[in-house]
Amino acid sequence: MRIKEGFELRRVCGENIIIATGKRNIDFSKVITLNESAALLFEAARGRAFTEDDLLPVLMGEYDVGEEQARRDIEQMLQEWRETGLTED
Repeated sequence: MRIKEGFELRRVCGENIIIATGKRNIDFSKVITLNESAALLFEAARGRAFTEDDLLPVLMGEYDVGEEQARRDIEQMLQEWRETGLTED
């Protein structure tokens, strides 16, 4: 899986916002905001192919969370990213 080209993470007024660049990605009907952990994972995943297993040590290294909980959180986040069109297989 990869994050699609043309999406950037920006901090705007204290919020983590995904900015779409390029005509292909522009959809003004939705704004994508990320909490701190999702922003951390977005930055870790951007620019490379990744799997859920690649993101586990990132989340577990930053937060005091066990593998089972981290895996559930990552699965949920990736499902949301798929639904919003941030990723491609």
